[in-house]
Amino acid sequence: MEKNLTTGSVFKTLLGFSLPYLLSYFLQTLYGMADLFIIGQFNGVESTTAVSIGSQVMHMLTVMIVGLAMGATVMIGQAVGAGQKEKASLAVGNTATLFFSLSLVTTALLLIAVRPIVEIMSTPKEAVAGTVAYLTICFMGIPFITAYNIISSIFRGLGDSRSPMYFIAVACVVNIGLDYLLIGGFGLGAAGAALGTTLSQTVSVITAFVVIRGKRTGLTLSKKTLKPQREIMGRILRIGIPIAMQDGFIQISFVVITIIANRRGLSDAAAVGIVEKIIGILFLVPSSMLQSVSALAAQNVGAGKYDRARRTLFYASLMSLLWGLLAVAVMQYDAETFVGLFADDAVVLRLGGQYMRGYVWDAALAGIHFCFSGYFCAHGLSGISFVHNSISIVCVRIPFAYLASKYFADTLFPMGLASTAGSGISVLICIGVFFWLEKMWMKKDKKRYIVK
Repeated sequence: MEKNLTTGSVFKTLLGFSLPYLLSYFLQTLYGMADLFIIGQFNGVESTTAVSIGSQVMHMLTVMIVGLAMGATVMIGQAVGAGQKEKASLAVGNTATLFFSLSLVTTALLLIAVRPIVEIMSTPKEAVAGTVAYLTICFMGIPFITAYNIISSIFRGLGDSRSPMYFIAVACVVNIGLDYLLIGGFGLGAAGAALGTTLSQTVSVITAFVVIRGKRTGLTLSKKTLKPQREIMGRILRIGIPIAMQDGFIQISFVVITIIANRRGLSDAAAVGIVEKIIGILFLVPSSMLQSVSALAAQNVGAGKYDRARRTLFYASLMSLLWGLLAVAVMQYDAETFVGLFADDAVVLRLGGQYMRGYVWDAALAGIHFCFSGYFCAHGLSGISFVHNSISIVCVRIPFAYLASKYFADTLFPMGLASTAGSGISVLICIGVFFWLEKMWMKKDKKRYIVK
């Protein structure tokens, strides 16, 4: 299971590691869409709305869990890269203890807050009962959702990006089967969708444990490694909390921009919602690069191979940029065709094309600052990622989106550019911080710049 990412071609290593990551993200997207698609076949609008709102809440929670788990990936990766098996074992054990405890506390708090959350989401009264049922069941499954993401983060820290892909594939297949059985067969509606999601995550976790038992990792789990150690847990949280907060902040900004669009009218709201779905797919590549850079660079930093960490950043940024520019070229040529996959209304197609042509540039720029964020995290500097994203959201994305909506009432193109402008600010900050850090590190230790 453990794989050394500190030798061989940097480009080939990055490509081999990131492709399973990309497929995992794709399967996770498919996994999330399955509930909506299947419940739409067997139930009415109220059940579909309940699942849509409930899944939006769960997506935000899952994203924050993944962000928090980044601390474990980086710490384990650094220990593996340095050849410190005992330290890696302690990181794995403390990760398990920490997140198991957090999942129980989170589950209890969320179950108490179900109805307030449903109210905050402005859930239509027809969908309240279904949304409450969906979230209650999903919240009860938080320990399993947490366990899956933590196990995946541990595997990736060890250099194995394929096993998590297999785990999510198992969950995806089981979820689709259970959805048809529970929603279509037993008529459980939104509750059936939630139950299918929770049970499929449980099966995925069990599969992961079976795989772990069958592989030799060189690591040991014992009472000693599971015993909480303040220094280790503190480091995991110091890296993970800024990422979790950043990801949660980003999700909130999406909600705010959606609200701004909703106030423009039904057609504008529909256009923005559709483009957000398409952009989510385009962002699979930058997201996989962020996680890949974190894992690969962490091992190389741990091994003292700083040049390989920098080259990992360079190749990942280049690949993300090329992917983004390809998306820009395609969408500038015919964005309406892609919007038309989700709607056939002429006004929605026109507005969606406008919004996409402005927004799609974000796919190119975001890929760059995502890679820098992964690089900073690999050095344990995740706070930088939180700061530049916060500045981007508060100072550019949201205010620019509001002003564009107010002063350009007949087009959504300027609103799309608001997100692009935000990523542009993040890229500039990341580049500036990168060179500042390199200058500081060179003064302290010139050996960091010896190619290994």
